[in-house]
Amino acid sequence: MSDPRARPSRRAGRTPADPPREAAYDVLAAIREKDSYANLVLPPLLRSRGITGRDAAFATELASGTVRRLGSYDAVIAACVDRPLAEVDAPVLDALRLGTHQLLAMRVPSHAAVGTTVDLVRSKVGHGPAGFVNAVLRKVAAHDLAGWIRRVAPDPGTDPVGFSSVAYSHPRWVVSAFTAALGDDAGQLDSLLAADNVAPKVTLAARPGLSTVEELVVAGGTASSLSPYAVQLSSGDPGEVAAVREGRAGVQDEGSQLVAAAFAGAPLAGRDTRWLDLCAGPGGKSALLAALAGQRGARLLASERLEHRAALVAGATSRSGAGLLGVLSADGTRPAWRAGSFDRVLVDAPCTGLGALRRRPEARWRGTPGDIGQLVGLQRALLGSALDSVRPAGLVAYVTCSPVLAETSGVVSAVLAERDDVRLDDASPLFASLPQCEGPMPGTVQLWPHRHGTDAMFLALLRRG
Repeated sequence: MSDPRARPSRRAGRTPADPPREAAYDVLAAIREKDSYANLVLPPLLRSRGITGRDAAFATELASGTVRRLGSYDAVIAACVDRPLAEVDAPVLDALRLGTHQLLAMRVPSHAAVGTTVDLVRSKVGHGPAGFVNAVLRKVAAHDLAGWIRRVAPDPGTDPVGFSSVAYSHPRWVVSAFTAALGDDAGQLDSLLAADNVAPKVTLAARPGLSTVEELVVAGGTASSLSPYAVQLSSGDPGEVAAVREGRAGVQDEGSQLVAAAFAGAPLAGRDTRWLDLCAGPGGKSALLAALAGQRGARLLASERLEHRAALVAGATSRSGAGLLGVLSADGTRPAWRAGSFDRVLVDAPCTGLGALRRRPEARWRGTPGDIGQLVGLQRALLGSALDSVRPAGLVAYVTCSPVLAETSGVVSAVLAERDDVRLDDASPLFASLPQCEGPMPGTVQLWPHRHGTDAMFLALLRRG
């Protein structure tokens, strides 16, 4: 987007940074220093500083866009400095990344992108690095992004993974994992990686019995054709929508809504009054499920191991009424309830989060391949616990916000191989109107950003024998 404050650099001196760029810089510092997430840090920061309208949109694109394209930008910056990036002071490198994003991906004039970044460094770091930042960004400005990718990325003919890693700003191991997850559709890899770098629209979920799609549309949204509860906001702070502010609706990705609705809508014989959300934090699915349960005479217990996340669940479900049995802080691998006491159990398992890189781009830079082994052990334990918690003929939904095979079909296959009292149900009829959502195992479902415009949610339905 263009910069509403674009102007030539002011004269040298202790020049204050403009508020939107300073906000974006502070977000990058929080990500680096505190492992924060841009989508959680930025909104309250903008509100506290009174940054609104076009300035807020500019700051959001600058911060989030820079994090998404960090891998590409670091390769470009590395080609423009005379030292390893590890030897560039971290605060200065943050400023260089912000300046590079303005030069290569935003409609900011080159002189304004360079000048305002120099002003930012003077304000936030000091006068010393200003000349260095000016010189580096002038080199960056010599080519557009496509031109730089041709210069700094590996040859796609000899190193296609390396090329995609730099060109689309994903770690090599993530590119390889996505290639495997796409399987026969690996030719769609570039489309998937590109989709991860597009900022998603804010999607709201109207919680049945508490709010309606029509109410959210009147508040400034557009109804979606995928989820019957989804409304996409074209602009603005979702916290300003009355239904969201009052807890009658919430911000929830459409893929998350779809798998929750499938879990609630799957056919079930016999009693259907006790539901369990085994890994409930931060509470979006629990809030939607409790609303659905309340309309059907059922009640949902939301369980979350971490107390601070359980508090988020309690906040998200505070308006759920009769559909909520309660919120419990408990370890899902050590159930605090009697075996076989639930009719439906949802396991939205902790995972790498690689299916939500549009929304949380920082996740791509924080994980390692080694994390998957630890997560898989936990995922298998949670799925086993869920199956023990459901009654005979009851239903378990295993969900991850990741397409990585080890976390999806690998976990389901391993648990099925260990138990003779469980079978895999066919979830595809619940997504009959959605094209190309077949999962890696027959009967499972895999959503994709590049195909469906959702996070890459995986769903398997298992029936207790």
